[in-house]
Amino acid sequence: MSRILLVEDETAIADTVAYALREEGHQAVHCLTAGAALDAAGRDAFDLAILDVGLPDLGGFALCRRLREGRDLPVIFLTARQEEADRVLGFELGADDYVPKPFSPRELVARVRAVLRRARPAGDPTGAPSAPVAGFEHDADGMRVRYRGRLLDLTRYEYGLLAALLARPGAVLSRAQLMDRVWGDAPDTGDRTIDTHVKTLRAKLHAIAPDGEPIRTHRGLGYSLAVD
Repeated sequence: MSRILLVEDETAIADTVAYALREEGHQAVHCLTAGAALDAAGRDAFDLAILDVGLPDLGGFALCRRLREGRDLPVIFLTARQEEADRVLGFELGADDYVPKPFSPRELVARVRAVLRRARPAGDPTGAPSAPVAGFEHDADGMRVRYRGRLLDLTRYEYGLLAALLARPGAVLSRAQLMDRVWGDAPDTGDRTIDTHVKTLRAKLHAIAPDGEPIRTHRGLGYSLAVD
């Protein structure tokens, strides 16, 4: 779970973004003003900040400078401004991404995921082969998964689906979450595609271990990976 500081003075936008972030598994702390954001950053550490450029008390660019004093904090700017000069200034300040309004919360979540992935320390164990979970061994760097000691022959989306479940063993991931994580580059894909890929993935796992059922269906909620 990543802690994300969201600074946005339009409550309707903030509520939508915060909901999307929490659905992704992040902890979102919302502040309406730059002052409140500085107070929050003084109390707690955050993994990423999403800043509206047009805040009422202190501009998002100035807030970015203050938040980054003495710390390395990834930042995504939100803005209604379309001028190239504003985008250039944002990137010159070291912005990791710049999202113009109006935007899709689903797209923003995908950008957050990408920024967090880039910001991951080189020594982060996430990229190393994971400890076995329910008979699995996941080599994220090599994009390979073994089940019960045997290498799985997976398609691109089968691998993405299984990797998403392996990243949060035991947690129920909704179809919307899986769609964002695995099919983010194919936004027109329907929910039924997920069900189809779960079916083919289960068949490959069953061929190795007929007695196992590691992928659990939670009717009306989504899917999870068994941890026992």
